[in-house]
Amino acid sequence: MKTDNISLPEHDYLTETRLLHRLTWRDWLFAVVIFAVALYAQLVIAEHHMDGYEMAILWGSALGVVALGWFFKPMQWFVPLSAALAWLSMQAYGGDIARAEQVFVLKYFLASQSAIMWLCFFTVMAFVCFAAGLLQAKMRPVNPHHTLLGIATGFAWTASVFGFAGLLVRWHESYLLRPDAGHIPVSNLYEVFILFMVITALMYLYYAARYQAAKLGAFVYGFMCLLVGFVLWYSFDRGAHQIQPLIPALQSWWMKIHVPANFIGYGAFCMAAALGIAELLALRNPEKSILPAAEVIDEIMYKAIAVGFLFFTIATVLGALWAADAWGRYWSWDPKETWALIVWLNYAVWLHLRLVAGWRGKVLAWWAIIGFFITAFAFLGVNMFLSGLHSYGTL
Repeated sequence: MKTDNISLPEHDYLTETRLLHRLTWRDWLFAVVIFAVALYAQLVIAEHHMDGYEMAILWGSALGVVALGWFFKPMQWFVPLSAALAWLSMQAYGGDIARAEQVFVLKYFLASQSAIMWLCFFTVMAFVCFAAGLLQAKMRPVNPHHTLLGIATGFAWTASVFGFAGLLVRWHESYLLRPDAGHIPVSNLYEVFILFMVITALMYLYYAARYQAAKLGAFVYGFMCLLVGFVLWYSFDRGAHQIQPLIPALQSWWMKIHVPANFIGYGAFCMAAALGIAELLALRNPEKSILPAAEVIDEIMYKAIAVGFLFFTIATVLGALWAADAWGRYWSWDPKETWALIVWLNYAVWLHLRLVAGWRGKVLAWWAIIGFFITAFAFLGVNMFLSGLHSYGTL
């Protein structure tokens, strides 16, 4: 495929292989701060609650965050800011969960549910501004600044900060409710939907910055608004925001690594579906399209699916190991396992057709969109309509 006059970013592979030589004092300071926070979490916050596996996960996560911060520079303020807000919330609690309704900053800003509601609000505001920015670009295509798109990006970052901080606070709240049964907040659909939104947002923000593709935010955040609708319904109608003790099936350290890896995959696949819609629109009338070039959208979609496929593969392997530990066998053809395999095969074929057969354009865009429905059924439909060993994840 020719890429003449296409604004794909150039790759300086020699520079990429010399990452350590490109690090600045800010990068090293970020690493020191993250490891200090990890040490503080182990020695002060968690105290005696962490076993060997959990400490390994904590320090592995710290290494991952440092690497991510070196790779995507905005993470160097995003992670410390989210952690600082969570720490302020912990100080406001003072060890008493009842203070969530008594202290102003907790009740309206930094209790986990308050922070998650701000996540929802700023997500909707980001979509409104992205959509308005797209309309502004259509009406005044010669305007190079697109102020609304910049405001939308700010809202997107703000939503992500509140979402990530809310998850950290919810983790702390679980220990305040039951010191012997606190757990990482990835144990039910409500919690993983919040994680899902944060991961999808951060992934979009990375690619939007790398490819100067902020106009695609209207499509990604249009999808995110659907997630907001589910979170609000699930909170107010089903009371899912109430923290519950872990059921025995989930009382395993495997959950702490299997679920996040899974949702990096889910987030990437769903973002790819939104980009598939954008690519189809860009292909309808390339000369008059205000969107990035279809080839650029296609490239971002490919990168998202490749990253999602990698993490979904890791999650599937981890899930098999967890199954062997819990049920004595790696694979049971449980409906959840079967549909996870279907999702994996779907994107394996997608990648094969793109990388080996050289497919591009409409077919793969439609495939990514259809893949969203396959992924959604594996994520929610199986829990709603099928029964099996994973039936504890029902609505």
